[in-house]
Amino acid sequence: MKSREKENCIFCAIAGGLEKAHKVFEDKYFLAFLDHRPLFPGHVLLIPRRHISTWMDVPDEWLQELAGNIRLLSEAVRAAMHAEGIFIANNNVVSQRVPHFHVHIVPRTRGDGLKGFFWPRQKYAGEAEMERVAAGIREEAAKRVR
Repeated sequence: MKSREKENCIFCAIAGGLEKAHKVFEDKYFLAFLDHRPLFPGHVLLIPRRHISTWMDVPDEWLQELAGNIRLLSEAVRAAMHAEGIFIANNNVVSQRVPHFHVHIVPRTRGDGLKGFFWPRQKYAGEAEMERVAAGIREEAAKRVR
């Protein structure tokens, strides 16, 4: 991580109490607060307290707590906002406006105007291309199995 990245990080400032945020949850490793430009009211951001740039940089020992916090906040947002469902998202580098790992937890209701994914869907050229792509991902995944 570049030291400038951390120095200029708004999420680090929020975690350190230097910037105001409407906090909704916190524990030893994570903090959650309302997004200041929400897709819908109740849109929450869950961040690690320490500067971590992307999902791939989250320490293994934090993953179980991270997953539990996402579930807890999904249930809390859904109940508090009387939502039918929840949209959970994370961008890594591309479309990541703040270079500090964060998870979006967004309340959803049918007919809310959010149309599926935010990007155009594409089709594979055919079965051969699908198998080539799948094989490449399997190969890379096998290298990383712990």
